[in-house]
Amino acid sequence: MNIDKILSRLPIKALRDRVPLVPVVRLDGVIAAQGSPLRAALNISSLAEPLERAFSMKGAKAVALVINSPGGSPVQSALVHDRIRLLADENELPVYIFCEDVAASGGYWIACAGDEIYAAETSIIGSIGVIAATFGFEGAMEKLGVERRLFTAGDKKSLLDPFLPVAEDDLKRLTALQKEIHDAFKKHVRTRREGRLKAGEKKLFSGEFWTGAKAEGLGLIDGLGDLKSVMRQKFGKKVRLPVIGAEKSWLQRRLGFASQITAMDLPGDLLAAAEVRAYWARYGL
Repeated sequence: MNIDKILSRLPIKALRDRVPLVPVVRLDGVIAAQGSPLRAALNISSLAEPLERAFSMKGAKAVALVINSPGGSPVQSALVHDRIRLLADENELPVYIFCEDVAASGGYWIACAGDEIYAAETSIIGSIGVIAATFGFEGAMEKLGVERRLFTAGDKKSLLDPFLPVAEDDLKRLTALQKEIHDAFKKHVRTRREGRLKAGEKKLFSGEFWTGAKAEGLGLIDGLGDLKSVMRQKFGKKVRLPVIGAEKSWLQRRLGFASQITAMDLPGDLLAAAEVRAYWARYGL
């Protein structure tokens, strides 16, 4: 008979006492408001349901989150982090974070939701900064003999139009926006890692990133270790670590990827996939 079926017949208290339970939720990918069949994304919409299930599991001693993300949207990073902390406080459960290949930028923002953060010795951790990237096509437009016509109501409506030369005023506005977001990021890390940071802010908040071994020395993580090893140390060798994923609809279970084909925007998705590739490439992955 399946061990989970046997355990399900035990009283809840006996289950808690005999077999510790720590639900696991994996957070993989670039953080973005929207995804597609070719580029899955981490956001509050995709994670709300599995997080709710993990934190509401009967008999749970804690919740473990496995993060593998190069960052992305600061808004979605904050929303996911705040939902984790809300559920943790409501259910009075500790949160353990395990960083795999990379937990950088927005990925590290989310990692700060943990009461304790662990990583592999060679994980990439940090990148506490803000970046913006775009292209400039004004030279190509001139060569093609194409005239750009842009009409706005409001002199601040257009910002860094890729078909026009960079305007000094636009650059100042972008710099101010980036500083505001960076300040919020720094405040967030100071608050969540209070008393544990072991280096000056000039170094920690420069946008630099480090291996897990270096990050431990800087106080950005609490230790080196993988999910199973650390959870066994804390809850015993019999600890159960069920992975909680998003539930699929009947159509998705029957047809899988094919059920999403009609919703694909192939040119847009291919371009976005290249952008996702660039996120990972920043960290040599």
